[in-house]
Amino acid sequence: MQQKLNKAPWQDDVYRAANGIRRRVLEHTVKNNGGYLSQACSSAEILATLYAKVMNLAPVIQPIMPDMFCGVPGPDNPDYVTGAFYNGAKGAEYDRFFLSPSQYALVVYAALIELGRMDPQGLEMFNQDGSIVEMIGAEHSPGMEVMSGSLGQGISQAAGVAMARKLKGEPGKVWVFMSDGEFQSGQTLEALQTMAFHGLDNMRIYVDVNGCQCDGPMLSVMNIEPFEQRLAGFNLRVFRVDGHDIEVLAALGQVKSDGRPTVILCDTSPPHGLDILKSRAPKYHYVRFRDAAERDEFGRVLAQLG
Repeated sequence: MQQKLNKAPWQDDVYRAANGIRRRVLEHTVKNNGGYLSQACSSAEILATLYAKVMNLAPVIQPIMPDMFCGVPGPDNPDYVTGAFYNGAKGAEYDRFFLSPSQYALVVYAALIELGRMDPQGLEMFNQDGSIVEMIGAEHSPGMEVMSGSLGQGISQAAGVAMARKLKGEPGKVWVFMSDGEFQSGQTLEALQTMAFHGLDNMRIYVDVNGCQCDGPMLSVMNIEPFEQRLAGFNLRVFRVDGHDIEVLAALGQVKSDGRPTVILCDTSPPHGLDILKSRAPKYHYVRFRDAAERDEFGRVLAQLG
């Protein structure tokens, strides 16, 4: 009798995807002399866990190669599709994913590639004229279905979709990925208040709490601590965890509803997995190399990662 092969545990898939996300974004950063590298380091486990274990997304037949921009939606463009196409077909039973901080677009592209939803060659189109693989993702970019605009707007749009799904009785959840800096925005706080008031328990929000933003450390720009207590004051269900612990991230994605929206604060480290980034503390937001020598140094780290 033929013996069945043992399937690798889901943890292996997540770790492989998370490490692949860091490596791809590092490769892109070295090749293009810049990139949102710290965002990949801090959020890799979160996004890999969401895509590989937590979210119930429709499968794709094969990795999708991005097309060029085909114009805006309208009566003369009936074939227009959003980037949600990479998350599989929409359906009442399937979940929806919203990326709120659009500067994480490169990280989401890498996640889509690692999980077999986007063709790796598509990353060559990044930030090219006419390409949908944009540096700051829009509604037509892979993995996205809305343009989240300025920071803090994505959660409002996701809440509207969650309310519509709840009114229609759809079982699928709405997942939102956010950055901690977005909670300095008044619109975010208004959205949280609305979500709690309407009992949008079909919403689950993962926040990358990496403690830094373009102007420096969060604590020095505008302190939002104690973070969990502030959110709990809106009558939200709040958890605060290690954002690199995939077991905890996955378990919280599966907790039963208690009638409230759920926010999972994921404490992360901007240089996690790439010690070479520590030399840039405390400003991690965007990596642009100071000179050829520094670029070569990062290139050697990339070579060591294989």
